[in-house]
Amino acid sequence: MTQLTANDLKVRGIAAIESVLAEHTEATISVRGKDRFVVMDMAQYHHLRECELEAALMQSKADLVAGRAVQESAQAHMTRLDALLNDTAAD
Repeated sequence: MTQLTANDLKVRGIAAIESVLAEHTEATISVRGKDRFVVMDMAQYHHLRECELEAALMQSKADLVAGRAVQESAQAHMTRLDALLNDTAAD
């Protein structure tokens, strides 16, 4: 990942970002010497988002297999939540 400074952006604008992204998938933008932001093109963002969603799906499936999830109707879910809230209020 290549680093840009806030001053690079001030002087060169979007061209600074485009030049870095032509050769790298991401660029870090530093402000006063500290990394503050990461920029990437939309294709890279969509790829990362898809990976994130796939990981969440795999975790949900693992929770189902391990018995850490409840499968029930919406009505049964609301009834269970009401019971939990009532138990909490009684304490």
